[in-house]
Amino acid sequence: MFLLTACVAKPAPETANVQIEGTWRLLSSEHTVNDSTVRNDPAGTTMIKIINGSHFAFMLHDERVAGDTLTPRTFSAGGGRYTLDKDQYTEHLDYCSARNYEGNDFTFTVTIHGDTLIQTGVEKLKTLGIGEHDVPLVEKYVRVNP
Repeated sequence: MFLLTACVAKPAPETANVQIEGTWRLLSSEHTVNDSTVRNDPAGTTMIKIINGSHFAFMLHDERVAGDTLTPRTFSAGGGRYTLDKDQYTEHLDYCSARNYEGNDFTFTVTIHGDTLIQTGVEKLKTLGIGEHDVPLVEKYVRVNP
């Protein structure tokens, strides 16, 4: 009897890391500046975040057709190392198309509900000297299936 109970799989402890590895597409983003919350609707753009065992990368671009020459095309990207301690996810931005963000850490709380990753935190832009305000934000991503 002891051998049988020893072999039964035990549930993962509540302190286990959130399973964030994969490819994620941004569904929505909200940030707050001066007590005003702004919802960024990703319509017209696509952003994905790819997270593996040690690194992350994000890419955002607009979806305009190639023949539209009236408006500059938008593209931004970045990536680097990350750490995950339970639900605390910290990105160390080693590379970024907005170069003043490079070398900084951004810490978020992450949760997963089904195929949705929710990332909340404060981008400490003013504290880091790269913006006028620290920016509380909430980003929601959906898992991209292969």
